[in-house]
Amino acid sequence: MQSAEAILKKHGMRITQFRLDVLNIISTAGSALSNQDIENKLHDPDRITLYRTLKSFEDKGIIHRALDSTQTAKYALCAGECTEHKHHHHHVHFHCIACENTFCVDNVAVPSIELPSGYHVLDINIIVDGTCEKCR
Repeated sequence: MQSAEAILKKHGMRITQFRLDVLNIISTAGSALSNQDIENKLHDPDRITLYRTLKSFEDKGIIHRALDSTQTAKYALCAGECTEHKHHHHHVHFHCIACENTFCVDNVAVPSIELPSGYHVLDINIIVDGTCEKCR
């Protein structure tokens, strides 16, 4: 896995301690994190700066929203092929109903969706609820 500094450089972002801290929190979490989860792990965070940081990371293809059935936005590190212009991560998100963690599951095939003529797919989200291996 690349260092936080290398990821920011790769995506043409200015390196600040706050960005490094946020990126390190997300990349080492092991599951997707909500804004509140990240805020709780930061020392004396500014909420607006955190919101803007997450938004810019998402816009640059560094992180993506990991949707789950809680309706709370959670963020996870993107795979290396995501860019500023296109996220390339059609994968399943698994939400554990016991611990409330959400995990990206990359090794599960997402089915191809055939839509009627005139429709264009921008994103596919598949959410699986259940219990993770730790909670089972």
